Amino acid sequence: MTSKNTAIVIGVGAVKGLGASVARRAAKGGLHVVVAGRTESRLKDVVASIIDAGGSAESAVADATDESSVAALFRQAAQTGPIALAVYNAGNNTPGKLLEMDASYFEAAWRIGCFGGFLFGREAARHMLPAGGTLIFTGASASLRGRAGFGAFNAAKGALRLMAQALAKECGPEGLHVGHVVVDGGIDGEILRNRFPDFAAAAGERLIDLEGLAEAYWFLHQQAPRAWTFELDLRSKLESW
Repeated sequence: MTSKNTAIVIGVGAVKGLGASVARRAAKGGLHVVVAGRTESRLKDVVASIIDAGGSAESAVADATDESSVAALFRQAAQTGPIALAVYNAGNNTPGKLLEMDASYFEAAWRIGCFGGFLFGREAARHMLPAGGTLIFTGASASLRGRAGFGAFNAAKGALRLMAQALAKECGPEGLHVGHVVVDGGIDGEILRNRFPDFAAAAGERLIDLEGLAEAYWFLHQQAPRAWTFELDLRSKLESW
């Protein structure tokens, strides 16, 4: 394969999901995209959707919480060409009352929500500097405010946000643009509509549009070094905040 600037998006599952939408937008922008996640069949479906639209992509089965797996992911991506964009989108909501929670559940939420972000961010910086590029972490409402019944998720997402901010201050002067996107509300995607169809139907336009989210990630990637944004918070027009 001819050398081509590359993007990595980890946390790709459903074809109609945030990770896949960001990957498709990166491919539309001319990048070869490595879509990474835990389920090979889903990754292949996303790759097929990118190729069918005229883009360039490949899949990589990877565990965001495993150091060797994350390192191997970046080595694979670097074989195509310089890594210009890396997006950490791994992690799902982990509800539960803290007083009733097993320690292992809390730790698992932290490992995917924060520790995996550290591994991904470190490898991204090691591969992308000194050339530079864009590194983006997906956050949530839980990144900014605690909520009863979501303590594990709050702890993981809050820690990820501060880790990303520290990385931005360490690596920004060297040329790596680190950003954090707060997704404040439900996403109008396959996961929500399949798991909670009644809620999704009732929410209607309160749900956040996938393509709008993907455009926001691309906007961060396109910013000039003298006008960088660290954090965007995105919600639908009907979401209370």
